[in-house]
Amino acid sequence: MPDAVTIENLSVSFGGRPVLRDVCARFPQAGVSVLIGRSGSGKTTLLRSINRLNEEFPNCATKGGVLVNFSTGAVRIYEKDAPPLRELRLYAGMLFQTPNLFPVSVYRNLALPLQLMRGCGKSELGDRIRATLELVGLWKEMENKLDMPAEHLSGGQQQRLCLARVLALEPEILLLDEPTASLDVHAAAVIEGLLLELAERYTVIMVSHSLAQARRLGRGIFVFEDGFISGRLAADEAISEDLLAKLL
Repeated sequence: MPDAVTIENLSVSFGGRPVLRDVCARFPQAGVSVLIGRSGSGKTTLLRSINRLNEEFPNCATKGGVLVNFSTGAVRIYEKDAPPLRELRLYAGMLFQTPNLFPVSVYRNLALPLQLMRGCGKSELGDRIRATLELVGLWKEMENKLDMPAEHLSGGQQQRLCLARVLALEPEILLLDEPTASLDVHAAAVIEGLLLELAERYTVIMVSHSLAQARRLGRGIFVFEDGFISGRLAADEAISEDLLAKLL
């Protein structure tokens, strides 16, 4: 089975300040790949390079390559024949650290992207919204509350709704930037369980600041240090004192 994403000598800088330096990595299709390291080590920048979201920031310069294996074929996303950004970001959906809900109802949070990005008509919205909410375990909680303002949901429910919004657009890769960082322990555990289930159907690449979480979720753990990947671990591999020093 080919790797889902191959990073080839990738360097990214902002305003001339290097953030990633000649990074090479391979992320498999199966399981969760977790990026860990100190703040500012380049984890989120690498995550954003997979859907070219770094380009939304001023003075970004990218060198090197990213090869992504979609169901339609392998694509080098920084080449001239790369798919349009709109299409790329449908295939590689991203969930952020803090829930970024639209200031509308639960229903409209899901319906708007489906209408705008996938061209869904009203006749199919109901079935797709229900199926997506069931996928993230929210349907029973939200079945009679679809008209509720989304900001009235709990933190964990908001993050699951944001994840549902990403999944509704039918991505093949899930890019998750510390998806449990703003949640309490119970809500984080719910999200972690959901991610393990989703990893059976999607390629999942996530950033985490928690080594314990990385070991619970990650089939592969990629250690970042000063803009490059300094090591890769299996989930059950022993952690050396040297590695702990790099992460703390």
